[in-house]
Amino acid sequence: MTTGHLTVIDMQRVFADQDSPWATPRFAEAEEGVRRLLPAFGDRVTFTRFVAPEHPTGAWQAYYAQWPFALQPPDAPLWHLTDDFAPMAQHVIDAPTFGKWTPQLAERVGPQGPLYLAGVSTDCCVLSTALPAADAGVEVVVIADACAGADDDSHAKALQLLDLYRPLVRVSTVADVLKGAGA
Repeated sequence: MTTGHLTVIDMQRVFADQDSPWATPRFAEAEEGVRRLLPAFGDRVTFTRFVAPEHPTGAWQAYYAQWPFALQPPDAPLWHLTDDFAPMAQHVIDAPTFGKWTPQLAERVGPQGPLYLAGVSTDCCVLSTALPAADAGVEVVVIADACAGADDDSHAKALQLLDLYRPLVRVSTVADVLKGAGA
């Protein structure tokens, strides 16, 4: 079994549904990578959900003015984890922010790490989670083929950016993580 903790970021209907304004084109590919990873981490898996705040403040007001469809309560169907993951998500953390490195996640992961990240989108919520975790001193491994971006170019650029943070952040693959080379 792999050491460390897997955090699966925002594998939600709003990003899976191809009719959604926030559809992630390669969601199904990331989903397959996550499915392959889950058995290796056992109970050391946390799923996250991006949810809208009840009352956006600051710059979030302009954000939700651009995306008014998203101003729905946390129990709205668009925020649900996909049907594949909802039944197996024992630990779920909600956050109204792109970054999911919250006190709750920090407590689940602990200071030792490594923290493995998978999910969507590479160029937004994955990136926004990886950097503050690394700043907190946690070793971060982003699993490239278990992530998907807003588009292929944004995904590739985010991975290149994340790789600049070595040795705090490393980019790996599902195969390497599963055989222990990504650890």
